[in-house]
Amino acid sequence: MHKLDWLDVLDIAIELNDKFPELDPQWISFPDLHKNICELESFIGDPKKSNEKILEAIQSHWIEEYQ
Repeated sequence: MHKLDWLDVLDIAIELNDKFPELDPQWISFPDLHKNICELESFIGDPKKSNEKILEAIQSHWIEEYQ
């Protein structure tokens, strides 16, 4: 399994879409998004190293995957 870190924004979005198909990413809050990312099995990133720009990029890719 490929290990994911914060800069793997597209791969994180794909995994989020697979793991949380019932969530509409357009309406998720950043704290919830951060929590969901950290819960991914393949995610090895430091929870303290995210920022708003990274979360926005992940959310944007997730919205594309979701549609």
